[in-house]
Amino acid sequence: MNLNPTPELLESLYWITLLAVIVSSTSGVLKAGFKQFDLFGVIIIAIATGLGGGSLRDMLLDRDVFWIHDQTFFLVSLISAIVIFISARLIKISPKFFLVADAAGLATFGVAGTLVSLMVGAPALVASFMGVMTGAMGGIFRDILCNEQPVVFSSPLYATVSWVGSLAFIGLLHFNFGVTASAIMAGTGIFAARLIAIRFNISLPKFRFKT
Repeated sequence: MNLNPTPELLESLYWITLLAVIVSSTSGVLKAGFKQFDLFGVIIIAIATGLGGGSLRDMLLDRDVFWIHDQTFFLVSLISAIVIFISARLIKISPKFFLVADAAGLATFGVAGTLVSLMVGAPALVASFMGVMTGAMGGIFRDILCNEQPVVFSSPLYATVSWVGSLAFIGLLHFNFGVTASAIMAGTGIFAARLIAIRFNISLPKFRFKT
C-alpha cells in the first residue's frame, strides 16, 4: 500500500505527530520526576522521549528527520517539559498519570509512524513495524537514560498492542476508511488495550529455561 502525500494527509500527519510529541514528552518528564532530576535533566529526558522514536524512524526511511525539518516539534517538546516541571510543583500529579501519558504516546506515535512509512512506499508489514518502533523507542530511550529496564520488555502488552493497532490502521485504510477516522479508531484501540492490559496485568509468556 502506498499513500500519496496529499495536503489533507500531510495535515493529519502533522496534528497526530504534534499530539504524540506532547504526550510522549510528558511521560518523559514524569519518569524523570520520579528520579528527581533537575530541570536540564528533565528537558533532556522529555526530548529523548518525545523525539527519539520518530528520529530513528526517519533515519531508517532515509527522510528528513521530522523535528529538524520543522522545529515546531522540538519547541513543543521543550515547552511541554517546562510546563509539566512547573505544574508538578503547583498541583499534585498522581504517579498513575505516567502510565496514561505513556499509553497515549504509544498510540499516537504508532499511528504516525505507520502513516509516514506508508507515505514513503514501505510495504504494509514493514510500515506496521515502523509504527511499533516509533511508538516504543522513545520510551526505551527514556528508560535507559533513567537507568531502568525499558517498560516495553517487561510491562503488560506494550509493543504487542501497538503492532496490532498499526496493522488495524492499515486494514482500515485498505477498506477505504478516511485517514483521520482510521487514525482515531486505531489509536483509541491501542490506548484502550494498553490500559486494559495494565489494569488486568495481561502479558505475553516470558522466556523460561526448563528446570
